[in-house]
Amino acid sequence: FFIQKRTGYMGVAFDCFKFRTMYVNDEADIKQVSINDKRITKLGKFLRVTHLDETPQFFNVILGDMSVVGPRPHMLFHTRYYSERIPYYNLRLEVHPGMTGMAQIKDYIGEISVERELRKRIQWDIYYMKNRSIWLDINVLLSTAGCVIRKISRLFSKKSK
Repeated sequence: FFIQKRTGYMGVAFDCFKFRTMYVNDEADIKQVSINDKRITKLGKFLRVTHLDETPQFFNVILGDMSVVGPRPHMLFHTRYYSERIPYYNLRLEVHPGMTGMAQIKDYIGEISVERELRKRIQWDIYYMKNRSIWLDINVLLSTAGCVIRKISRLFSKKSK
């Protein structure tokens, strides 16, 4: 397991559980993972592409630190950094972070290389917060399942070629 402090509900830090996908390194709490990141293990690459590395976050849901659907929790370093630069960034802290969310199903996932990408994520987080309902949660969960299935099928279709 990999346990990392993340920003949770109302800005309170919590231990976020994941499967370890990278070699132990000194940059884990400050540097985002990038495409072809040398810190990622071979098994870690598969776990990350399929999002299976995040399944231990069900423990966070059981503990009450996270919900299944909501804004993804960010590293403490990124919360401090982006809250100073992105308007309304901290609004996302008014709900429990989720294992999946609107930004993920709209394909705003992974490394943030341009501030505009983060702004879009925040817009989708706020959209979710304003429109929260059981039906929206079901839609997000079904869309997430579809995204994961498509990624896994693409991964295996590449390997069979």
